[in-house]
Amino acid sequence: MDVRWEDFGWERLAEGVGRRRLPVWDATTALVVGEEGALLYDAGSTLREGAELRGQVQRLLGGRRVTHIALSHPHFDHVLGAAAFAGAQVFGAVGVDEVLSRDRDALRYDAVRHGVAPGDAHEATDVLVHPHHLVCGEWTLDLGGRQVLLANVGPGHTGHDLALLVPGAGGSPEVVFCGDLVEESGDPQAGPDAIPSRWPAALDRLLQLGGEDARYVPGHGAVVDAAFVRAQRETLARRFGVP
Repeated sequence: MDVRWEDFGWERLAEGVGRRRLPVWDATTALVVGEEGALLYDAGSTLREGAELRGQVQRLLGGRRVTHIALSHPHFDHVLGAAAFAGAQVFGAVGVDEVLSRDRDALRYDAVRHGVAPGDAHEATDVLVHPHHLVCGEWTLDLGGRQVLLANVGPGHTGHDLALLVPGAGGSPEVVFCGDLVEESGDPQAGPDAIPSRWPAALDRLLQLGGEDARYVPGHGAVVDAAFVRAQRETLARRFGVP
């Protein structure tokens, strides 16, 4: 790709791989581009934000569209923009569809409580997208000349945490998108849907997935290395009193 990701406010992580730190909540959304498909990892907090991302991606890709979306976990700042991507195949961890159906009102309330305009929150939850494909274990996607791996590594931050591994190519390191299992810009947030006793083990699985030389992309904050993930794993283990 000859475009400059930075011109669109994106951070280039490898050839055909980039991410944007969205405003307000500093949530990461990521894009992985193959010859035939383009995968978006998380879709923003409102339909307006999702539509902005859609427009940026189309400019980045010369008019091509997002073909696949992976939702890292069912929190408003990661899922409410997904309906802006008509026709995309949506993936989530097994069970996340039940959460989105059961907790639609709670999702709307949480968005408003954190500062989303009530009208925007209602609009997004009224057309809330449910995954077409549920990942139990691992799922390899072929984007055309590039394969990526979706891995159900949770529970931890929630009961339904989905990571994305982009294998290295051309000398580039592997990139692991962690969702909110890892946070750099603040302490990891453990809400009522967290599974604290399983969180350290989920980080162990992330480290197994990427290895020592991978770049790890938190749900919020700057890109980190394996040592950071390992240190956060130990901090969480002490915080929650688990091995």
